[in-house]
Amino acid sequence: MRFDRPPEPDEYPLQAPDPRVAAETPTPAEGVKVCVACRAGRVDHDGYCENCGHAQPRERDHMEQECGPMAAVSDRGLRHHRNEDAFAVGTAALPDGSPASVAIVCDGVSSATRPDDASLAASRAASESLLAALPRGTHPQQAMHEAIVAASRAVNALAAEPQTAREHAPHQNAPACTIVGAVVTSGLLVVGWVGDSRAYWVPVDRSALPARLTEDDSWAAQMVAAGLMNEAEAYADERAHAITGWLGADAYELEPHTASFKPDRPGVVVVCTDGLWNYAEAAQEMAEAVPLDAAVRPLHGAQVLVGHALDGGGHDNVTVALVPFPAPSQGAGSA
Repeated sequence: MRFDRPPEPDEYPLQAPDPRVAAETPTPAEGVKVCVACRAGRVDHDGYCENCGHAQPRERDHMEQECGPMAAVSDRGLRHHRNEDAFAVGTAALPDGSPASVAIVCDGVSSATRPDDASLAASRAASESLLAALPRGTHPQQAMHEAIVAASRAVNALAAEPQTAREHAPHQNAPACTIVGAVVTSGLLVVGWVGDSRAYWVPVDRSALPARLTEDDSWAAQMVAAGLMNEAEAYADERAHAITGWLGADAYELEPHTASFKPDRPGVVVVCTDGLWNYAEAAQEMAEAVPLDAAVRPLHGAQVLVGHALDGGGHDNVTVALVPFPAPSQGAGSA
């Protein structure tokens, strides 16, 4: 099992620099990155100011992307010092010319080495694999399986890189992450996952029931499946989020999960990390958090969901992709 680190303390609040300290600090040379807080200190390789200690904004602290009919948003949250989640979204044309939408979301395992690199490598590899396989006519469910295998190889490769090899034995505390993905076509919805990131189905017609489409690889899920605890008891336990499946060189034998569905009505697929579903765990709770117009305004919907998690406490990185079903017939093309 792998455990995430406990929530980290809040970052230093952004304060006006002390003019006396700023006056005594040498002005950094041209081209040297300067602190956004004190405007005087040099930023070190770890992203902290050498003068005031303030953590600097990173490119991945907050990311948003629209791609065709779908969108994704990722945020560092309020407690972690960096964003260890990653996502990839894209569209492709199937051999018959009909469109397919692809969304991948990955969550770096905080107790592992370089979790942010692991999630980024996995999301890119899985997305590239899917966007190459679907136009060739590979069935979406098989393509999803192959994409997770490709993501696993990409994460495994990180453990063999010189930087990691110097610091750790290649298979001890190796880079690791979870993965969840969705492929949506005009009549089929396919999901795949390893770990505890999730996918939900939320129908446009809210009189119909929403559903959770994935089952966690986690201690809590194992307890429930074995009949040893009910869901409320299991997820209240401090061991609940210990994952039993992940991508990484030190993982057990890889077992990608895939499932296919044929919804009978329009809806939206929510693909997310536990930074979101911790604040909307049950399918009905997730449906209540998803805006009514999410299928036609996916970026706004994703922003609202990330805001829901931040308002709830933002104790983890938060990432969500919203994919309308069925895939719209216009605008197919890779991204």
